[in-house]
Amino acid sequence: MTVQELLTGLYSEEGRQNPYPWYAELHRLGPVSAVPPRAEHRTVAAVAVGYDVIDEVLRDPEWTKQPPPGWQEQEILRTFQTSMMFVNPPDHTRMRHVFSRTFTPRRLGALEPVIVRVVDDLLDRMADAGNSVVDFVADFAYPIPALVMAEFIGIPAGQLAWYRERVDRIDEFLDVAGKTPQRLAAANTAAEELRVFYRELVAHRRRTPGDDLLSGLVEALDSGEVELTEDELISNLIVLFNASFVTTVYMFSNGLPLLVAHPETVAALPADEKLAQGCVDEVLRLESPVHFLARAAPTDTELAGVPVSQDDNVLIIIGAANRDPARFPEPDVFDPTRPGPPSLAFGVGLHFCLGAAVSRLEGRLALPRLFARFPGLTVTETPTYSGSLFLRGIDKLLVSTGG
Repeated sequence: MTVQELLTGLYSEEGRQNPYPWYAELHRLGPVSAVPPRAEHRTVAAVAVGYDVIDEVLRDPEWTKQPPPGWQEQEILRTFQTSMMFVNPPDHTRMRHVFSRTFTPRRLGALEPVIVRVVDDLLDRMADAGNSVVDFVADFAYPIPALVMAEFIGIPAGQLAWYRERVDRIDEFLDVAGKTPQRLAAANTAAEELRVFYRELVAHRRRTPGDDLLSGLVEALDSGEVELTEDELISNLIVLFNASFVTTVYMFSNGLPLLVAHPETVAALPADEKLAQGCVDEVLRLESPVHFLARAAPTDTELAGVPVSQDDNVLIIIGAANRDPARFPEPDVFDPTRPGPPSLAFGVGLHFCLGAAVSRLEGRLALPRLFARFPGLTVTETPTYSGSLFLRGIDKLLVSTGG
């Protein structure tokens, strides 16, 4: 099949539910394939699926993110383009330095008892339901990162339901097929509402500081020690919270069907911390929450023998790189003891996910406690994925706790 046929198949409903056969075919064409110039792919010159070439591009600061045309006119795009996740150096370096100062080992260590408390409370509620069917996403996968990040950043827990509605609208717009006028308008409104929300929260932290991340950021901002405006602070908080908890929700929901299909792993998990870490890493490799990125070429160049002109975008498929048979023998097999390179689930280089350590910590602590409490947990229906090719995950997952 041609690249054009494979991309068309990937964008179909069948491809959205299971993109991996299409990724395997792209691997057969090579680590990078040129994309024929067509109207629907006018900004993409090539598609990359090879682990090594993607790792190389993401580590190279010369390969940049290009802002979309007209971004100044849309609230959601202005939010993205004033946050470190979407900009290039020197602005990226300046912003990331501020947040790196607050993501300290001490603050991360203080999260461990918070995660354990949140997880145990959720497991108690699931146990109270008896041997019944519950929605694993609503009752476990979503509340963990939402409640933990809310406490970490300093968002009132009572606001989380309201907050999630706005996050969902932004995520729908982020999909590669999500740039419709309706989704743009919904994302613009969500960004405006979140900006008002954070502005009021920042003002409250100025009056009544605490030990949370937001208090530390406001203190650094007001001291003049950091090069960051209040608008940039708010943009980064919107994007950071969005990225941190959505990817963790999908780490749990995508991972559960993989784990319950391996009862020997589930049985050993509660007593084996190394295995727990291996399970988290392997879930992130096999079912990466983030599948697509893009980078623009700094000059006329070749990528794995494919010519790419200056400023042309290369579509980077993380979900395919993490199943590259050249780097991961039997790439479709779940193996939590697998040796080899780390997955690219959280990226590498300049834009490596700042919340990766928090997400991995949540998985390492939560999964053993889940299966210690419910060793007979089973999935009761075939999962349906979100349909997004950017943030791919299971939004609803019915399970039986087994009593």
